[in-house]
Amino acid sequence: MVNVEEFVKKTVEEIRERVGDGKAIIALSGGVDSSVCAFLAHRAIGNRLIPVFVDTGLMREGEPESIKKTFEKMGLVFVDARDEFFKALKGVIDPEEKRKVIGELFVRIFEKIAEKYRAEYLIQGTIYPDVIESQGGIKSHHNVGGFPTRYRFKDVIEPLRELYKDEVREVARYLGLPKEICERMPFPGPGLAVRIVGEVTPEKVEVVRKANRIVEEELEGYDKWQAFAALIGKATGVKGDIRVYGYIIAIRAVSSRDGMTADVLDIDYNKLRRITLRITSEIPEVTRVVYDLTPKPPATIEFE
Repeated sequence: MVNVEEFVKKTVEEIRERVGDGKAIIALSGGVDSSVCAFLAHRAIGNRLIPVFVDTGLMREGEPESIKKTFEKMGLVFVDARDEFFKALKGVIDPEEKRKVIGELFVRIFEKIAEKYRAEYLIQGTIYPDVIESQGGIKSHHNVGGFPTRYRFKDVIEPLRELYKDEVREVARYLGLPKEICERMPFPGPGLAVRIVGEVTPEKVEVVRKANRIVEEELEGYDKWQAFAALIGKATGVKGDIRVYGYIIAIRAVSSRDGMTADVLDIDYNKLRRITLRITSEIPEVTRVVYDLTPKPPATIEFE
């Protein structure tokens, strides 16, 4: 386990040294990784840090508003890029291609912001499992394997690159971050795009966003690493004596220590039934709900 006090001191010094008298932007998602990076970098270089949140249209319900509230005192730059991301993802089906499209667009947006604020450095919350999975060919994380090889930054700084998620949480607690950030469930950088098997459309995103909220609400209090909903296809159903060809939602809930392996949560049948009834009644477009029982390995935690 990392020595948190030493890590914070060393990391702040390293950021200060690498940025020098310059400015840096930080790719902020509101998750624990990027939030810890933001607080470390702010401690290192103060108002020469420009926090940037890009609204991709692929976030969970209420997330952009929550991030605005949490980081507005740091001078948050809020970018509405929803149309750009949906346009870039149109017709893209392959999961690896999705991640690369998203990673490329993120960086191009950050480059524009950096040019506007005359910032030469990019700071991002890459952690060790991102590196392992990208280099091992399991999947290209948008900030590693999906990160373009050419960019207009003097340097890309990744303070958490050697830490696992549980170690990042320890750093977050040491820094005094709010509990809702410290204990926040992991959320993929590409957002809900990788919780949709196949092409990403605004309609599918809205469906999976609503289903995801229901799963999170119903499994509040469970000892879990991650719990979410994914849209995995379409199937025939019946609603009001009428045939409906609607979406299939998969529930995914796992326990883990560091995200490298994961076990499926043993959820009470009545709870699963309640989640199913809520999803199919509150989201008319859904006709079927399934529970994924596959551990990691052989599955990954996310569907794509």
